Order: sequence, then C-alpha cells, then structure tokens
Amino acid sequence: MDKSLDDIIATRRTPRRGSSRRGTAKAQVLGRGNAAPTTRAQAAATTAAAKPTVQQPADKIIVSNLPQDVNEAQVKELFHTTVGPLREVTLHYDSAGRSKGVAAIHFQRKGDGTKAYQQYNNRLIDGS
Repeated sequence: MDKSLDDIIATRRTPRRGSSRRGTAKAQVLGRGNAAPTTRAQAAATTAAAKPTVQQPADKIIVSNLPQDVNEAQVKELFHTTVGPLREVTLHYDSAGRSKGVAAIHFQRKGDGTKAYQQYNNRLIDGS
C-alpha cells in the first residue's frame, strides 16, 4: 500500500452508469453497424427529426389554471357551446373539497379536443 488513495482511484476507472455499450448495441440493432454511441439528447433529436409532425385528432383535453370558483357546469357550458358535444367533464378537487383548478374534458367527437386545444391553449377565458 505505497500508493495514495487519489492514485488508486485514478488508476481504477469504473464504467459510468449507462455505458456506451448500450448505444453501440442499439446502433447495431437499428442497422447503423459500427456507429458511434450517441447521447440521449442526440438520440432524441434524431428520433424527433425522423418522425413526421402529424397531429392525431384528440377527443380529450386537460384544462389547468382554472379559478377555484369555477364549477363543472360552467366548464360544460363553455366547451359545449364553443367546441362541440361533450361526453364527460371531471373537475379535480383536493381532500378539503376545494377545486384544484384542473378539469378533464372528454368530447363525443374525435378532433374536438384538438379544436379546443387550438382555440384555448394559453388564452385567458373571461378576462381572468
């Protein structure tokens, strides 16, 4: 034991978590042969660039940041009159019975959720 602890640690290199072997195996499975391993960010960017940005028609949305005094009937009325027929509206409450300001809205027709999202995303409703 004539070496210092720093010397022992420096000479003893341990593979880091998520070693490069996984990236190489994935590259081989995907048919890239001996491709260099990629980071998760690079892999995500490559995957995102490869996917077409076609938006699927939705029939359900989540609305958040609602005032505590808004009730289910008001949410139903707003989305039924401006977007289309609803299947279900669920307002979320805490253990004390106060609104959390989050509602799940399920429309009867596919595509109405997408329409509601485009119409109301990041918009103030009723000036509040």
